[in-house]
Amino acid sequence: MHTKFVPNRKPSGGRTKKYRKKRVFERVRNPTYTLLGERRVRQIRVNAGQIKTILLSDNIANIVGKDGKCKKAKIKTVVENPANTQLVRRNIITKGAVVDTEIGKAKITSRPGQEGTINAVLL
Repeated sequence: MHTKFVPNRKPSGGRTKKYRKKRVFERVRNPTYTLLGERRVRQIRVNAGQIKTILLSDNIANIVGKDGKCKKAKIKTVVENPANTQLVRRNIITKGAVVDTEIGKAKITSRPGQEGTINAVLL
């Protein structure tokens, strides 16, 4: 009997059969790394003919302040990213990233690669 897990094998050592082939809707798309720069947008067709807006780069964010009012502010740089520290050096904007703006530091609440906008909350 195997002591360690081996993919596509049963505990007896025999091979397991695939129960089906891959489907079109299970295809994976390359990750969208939203960069800091002039606004660039791409639209792609997704499941059921829906259109998804992908944000390739942008330098303006919609920021909600402490008073609940929304303002547009220019992004200077990416300060920190808890998901991956390498994304900070490359100025890649993802959900949860902390950016430095004209108003102050803000945390990104939207998913720019999926939604096509950059929304943030003032820290």
